[in-house]
Amino acid sequence: MNFSNTLRIGVSALVLAASLISFGAQAAEIATAEQRAACTPDAFRLCSGHIPNIPAITACMKKNFENLSPACKAVFPK
Repeated sequence: MNFSNTLRIGVSALVLAASLISFGAQAAEIATAEQRAACTPDAFRLCSGHIPNIPAITACMKKNFENLSPACKAVFPK
């Protein structure tokens, strides 16, 4: 994997984390750095095959909610 692909995956993961944080909340809300940090590893671990497709990653994360880390689970609304 070259630098360009790595950078694209990293940016996609950050966008993913921001979109996951906002699901169930106002679309205008922006995820905090702590929220992004909590969910980005789970996005790579559970849904890396869907990167950079944000809707597919979001669906994957919802499907795998039980497998999310405690820190990422805490980000999602009850």
